[in-house]
Amino acid sequence: MKNVATFIVIALFTTIGYTQNGPKIEFAASDNTIDYGKISKGDNGLRSFEFTNTGDAPLLITGAESTVSSIIVTKPAAAILPGKKGKIDVKYNMAVGPIRKTITVETNAVNYPDGRVALKIKGEVL
Repeated sequence: MKNVATFIVIALFTTIGYTQNGPKIEFAASDNTIDYGKISKGDNGLRSFEFTNTGDAPLLITGAESTVSSIIVTKPAAAILPGKKGKIDVKYNMAVGPIRKTITVETNAVNYPDGRVALKIKGEVL
């Protein structure tokens, strides 16, 4: 009986240890990608990645940037509380040609390795 009680206690603590507590970020865009499609150069190039904090602690977006200067990224300044929504705005400069860019978002989310999330935009400017 003592062994059974010990096993139950160990199993309980193991389960608790594997449960991720903390902020979690879930994006509405499929595969974290926004597809501009085929658009004209006259489009303003502004799109938004909407997300929800599905965790149990405030979510911080500590950084959001692209490796190219043709994209302006705007992130929330304040923490996103559990259950609340937020957005990251991306403005592409609408250079003619294909769009295949990645934005790296740094967060305190526990559901992504090191809290880093890759967001992608794709499409073609005509």
